[in-house]
Amino acid sequence: MALDPVALDPLSRVRAPRDPRCDVFLTGTVFLDIIFTGLDSAPVRGTESWARGMGQSPGGVANMATALARLGLRTSLAAAFGDDFYGEYCWDALEQGEGIDLTMSRTIPGWHSPVTVSMAYEGERTMVSHGHEAPPPTGSGPFPYCPPRVRAAVASLEPGRPADWIASAAGRGARIFADVGWDDSGRWDLAGLEDLRYCEAFLPNAGEAMRYTRTDCPRAAARALAERVPVAVVTMGEEGSYAVDGRTGETAEVPAIAVEALDPTGAGDVYVAGFVTGTLAGWPLADRLAFAGLTAALSVQEFGGSLSAPGWAEVAHWWHAVQALPGGLPLGLERYAFLDALLPGQGHAAPARRRAVPTIGFRNAV
Repeated sequence: MALDPVALDPLSRVRAPRDPRCDVFLTGTVFLDIIFTGLDSAPVRGTESWARGMGQSPGGVANMATALARLGLRTSLAAAFGDDFYGEYCWDALEQGEGIDLTMSRTIPGWHSPVTVSMAYEGERTMVSHGHEAPPPTGSGPFPYCPPRVRAAVASLEPGRPADWIASAAGRGARIFADVGWDDSGRWDLAGLEDLRYCEAFLPNAGEAMRYTRTDCPRAAARALAERVPVAVVTMGEEGSYAVDGRTGETAEVPAIAVEALDPTGAGDVYVAGFVTGTLAGWPLADRLAFAGLTAALSVQEFGGSLSAPGWAEVAHWWHAVQALPGGLPLGLERYAFLDALLPGQGHAAPARRRAVPTIGFRNAV
């Protein structure tokens, strides 16, 4: 199993013999992502553009699953996989390469894998996707009606479309963390997010949060959301993130780390994974925001979604590198001193490893 050279269990201090076998459960659609980088500008109609870089990886819900697994959480994913080469590659990359539990996933004969081609340029991305909805499970399989007993589950809420598995997971003791996508209907009605009542934490971005709460300030949006969910976290891009714990009244705000962004694909998933990790480990609210923001900042410096999700090796490499800068820590980074208690000493720090696979032709690349 190809795991990080710096492999940490962030939950080692809180684990008990009767705990669930898996820490986090999630479900959704897995895509085969093909990512082109090094484009100087957006493709122009009627011309051919050459990219200086290319990579591939499982995408879609696999971005979140990979981000969680690389941070040391025992992750269970329920998803459909095609029986084509793309599906085989994605299954092997997740199970063998990342150590993700796929016992609740299934391969569907005759169904081809959804594919997304992503083009990164000027700090943004353009995507083209193709796929068909997977046929429903046959027989009386356990999913989605009885997800496994886990510490937590990560869900993406859809307006007007409650998911039975969320209530089932919450009923079995799982702590539910949720984000939300763009509301194409334009209604932005919080009442339509029926599964929000099961959530411990809700993590929308600033645009989504302000639209759902009819506010014009991300911080006001977070305070409004904290009346509906125990912990509201609003991500604000280059401004960082702001959170309110509605149970205690505690607030926290952490600015973003300034980095040169190569590709923002999957950064939101990485942020949520970092926040989930810190929450399950029992960290203070501000440390959870800082760690989530750090992992997201590390991810945007590489291309791809799951390709760029950092593990503890990348976190250790960053922390030891900034500590070694001439003149000491840059202003503001001293707040990451909590990493000292989590990471191995400087002599054990492994360099960040390259995760991108250049083509889909090499069967041994995973």
